[in-house]
Amino acid sequence: MKWQGFYLSDHTAALNQQNQQLNEIYVPRPQQSLAVITQVLADAYQRQQPVTIQLKTVDQNNRHLADITTLIHGYNANDIVIDADRFIPLQEIRNVAYKKTEKL
Repeated sequence: MKWQGFYLSDHTAALNQQNQQLNEIYVPRPQQSLAVITQVLADAYQRQQPVTIQLKTVDQNNRHLADITTLIHGYNANDIVIDADRFIPLQEIRNVAYKKTEKL
């Protein structure tokens, strides 16, 4: 019986975390030009540095989705490749910046 209590508390914690993520508000960053976006992405790809990408996509409440922090694994004329062959169209990117690293 004791294990069920642990399952319930773990399940409640997971639901609370999911609810917090759904209610989090991501501030829209300035729309960058396609030239700036491609320059930052090409430089990050060449140096193998992680970037933070904000997409133009919004949810049903017109709120921006969470940023994507990743390495750029490749690109073509219209898309970039991130995480396990996931393609993101360049036209869907609102803003891209180098990932901020914490200094010790």
